[in-house]
Amino acid sequence: MSIPPATIQEKALVLEKVAKALEGRYGVPHVDSPSDPLEVLISTILSQNTNDHNRDLAFEGLKKRFPDWNALLEADGQEIAKAIRVGGLSRQKAIRIKDILRWVRERWGSLTLAPICEMATEDALRVLLGLRGVGLKTAKCVLAFGCGKDVFPVDTHILRIAKRLGFVPAKVAAEKAHELLAPLIPPGKALSLHLNLIRYGRQICRARGPRCSVCLFPEFCVFLLEQGSETGVAQG
Repeated sequence: MSIPPATIQEKALVLEKVAKALEGRYGVPHVDSPSDPLEVLISTILSQNTNDHNRDLAFEGLKKRFPDWNALLEADGQEIAKAIRVGGLSRQKAIRIKDILRWVRERWGSLTLAPICEMATEDALRVLLGLRGVGLKTAKCVLAFGCGKDVFPVDTHILRIAKRLGFVPAKVAAEKAHELLAPLIPPGKALSLHLNLIRYGRQICRARGPRCSVCLFPEFCVFLLEQGSETGVAQG
């Protein structure tokens, strides 16, 4: 087996190969034109500490209960929490959602985040990161899916794979991983790589019971090097 990449240049080259291999397996993901960035922000807040299914149910609950953002902003926090209960941490998320909507209206005069898409990426990130409950993953999801910017959000699946393939240290936190991975991402491939890595993490490079025998990248996998024959993949 080869050893995981060491230098930034080596890591960038390997990650480009990973991106191509994933597109060879899954294709280039179809992504509709950018969504409403405010909708992406609220949806991503709802996704925190839960799974995609419960996030979607919580967001559907909001849309059914409140006809528009104004109605949501004027609603009682307990009403909001009740509508999103399925997503967990409903009281905390209800407060954050109301705070965000209030901030959006105060900053731009209406309930729209469209102006954020006109800002330079770094400026937009600084603005979004100033909001309570918004970290790099959430901010980058807004810019990637809501504005169509070439930024790379790191979720739990991606963080796990990045550690196993040696792109980031084993004990690095998600926020630091964003910083370390950003310069390695092939230009124009951030969203495709993001979505394909998540799919790969769910199907193959799982947290529990990873399917190492069908790994696409055994030559770079730190996990395989450490586990050796226990993973079922021969070294040589």
